[in-house]
Amino acid sequence: MDLLLSVPMISYFLGPALTSWSTSLNLLFFYMTWSTLVLSQPPLVVHTTGILAIRIVFFLVPSLATLLFDVSLPSLAEGIKHGGRSALPPRDAKSLSRLVGLVLLNLAILTAVEAGIDFAFTLFFKEPIFKTATTLPLPWQIFKHVLILLSARETLLYAIHRFALHTKSSNSTLRALSKRHQKYAHSKAGAPFSLRLLADHPLPLLCYKFIPLFLPAALLRPHILTYFLVFALCTGEETLAMSGYTIVPGIIMGGIVQRTAIHYAGKGTSNFGSWGILDWLNGTSRGRDVLEDVKKEADKHQLQERSAKKVDQGAGALQEGFDSLREGVRTRSRGGRKKASQ
Repeated sequence: MDLLLSVPMISYFLGPALTSWSTSLNLLFFYMTWSTLVLSQPPLVVHTTGILAIRIVFFLVPSLATLLFDVSLPSLAEGIKHGGRSALPPRDAKSLSRLVGLVLLNLAILTAVEAGIDFAFTLFFKEPIFKTATTLPLPWQIFKHVLILLSARETLLYAIHRFALHTKSSNSTLRALSKRHQKYAHSKAGAPFSLRLLADHPLPLLCYKFIPLFLPAALLRPHILTYFLVFALCTGEETLAMSGYTIVPGIIMGGIVQRTAIHYAGKGTSNFGSWGILDWLNGTSRGRDVLEDVKKEADKHQLQERSAKKVDQGAGALQEGFDSLREGVRTRSRGGRKKASQ
C-alpha cells in the first residue's frame, strides 16, 4: 500500500485536495517523489505499480462506489440511468460476487500481461519498454505523444471492436472471439454500469482494452509519465462512459455515455468507437452523434461568454451610476459649504 501511495501520479491528483500548497511547491513535491521512486525501485516495479494504482483509483474504487449506490438506492438510481430499471445491476449476492470476481480476475490478468511483456522486453533489450528516468518530459513532447497515442488507440479500438468482436466472419478465430465477447460483455441487453467495463472474457478484453493503447505506446516508447497520463485519461473516460448515468457532466462526455448505453442495449450493433468520430465517418453511429455534441458544446460556451459580457456590462452600468451619484453628492455638498461661507 505504501508503494501504491508513493506513485507520483496519485500524489499529484490527491495533493491539491489535501493541502493548500502553491503550484510551485506541488511541482517540487511531485519531482522529489518521482525521483525518489525511480531511484529506489526498478523500472518494472514503477511500471506495474503505476498501472495498478491508476486502475484502482480511476476504475475500481468509483465502480464499486456507484455499484453500491445503484444497489442500495435503485429507485433513485433508475431515474438517472439511460434505460431506467433495465440498466440497474443485479441485486442478488451470488450474481454480484460472480461479477466482482470476474472483474478482479481480469484486472489481475491485464496487469500481469503488461508486466510480463515489460519484463521480457527488459530481459531481451536490456532496457525498459518505457523511458523511466528522473528527467521529466517537456510539455510539447507530452502534448505530441498524448495526441498520437489517443488517436492510435481510438482507431485500433474501433477496428478491433467492430471487425473482430462484432463480426460474422468465416474466420474461426474471429468467430470464437466474437462469441465469447457476446456471451460475457453482452449477456444482458441494457445500458451498462461501470463495473462491467472489465466484465468480459479475458481474450476479447485483451484485444480491445489492452492492445489499442499498449501497442502504440510500445512502438512510440514515450516517457512513462506520459504513458501514465494517457492511461489515466482512458481509464477515467471508460469508467464514466460505462456508468450509464444521464447526469455525467459535459455535453461531449454525456454523448459518449449515451452512445455506450446504446451499444450495450443493442448488443453491439452500433457505436463501436469511444469518441464517436469513426462511427460518424463510417455510418455506425446511433443516438446523438459527435458533431451534434461539439455544436452544443460550442453553443454553450458562446452563451456563457455572452452571459458574462451582459453581466460585465450591467456591472459597469451600475458602477457608473454609483460614481455619478457620489459625484452629485459631492457637488451638492460643495455648493452648500459655499453658501454657508457667504
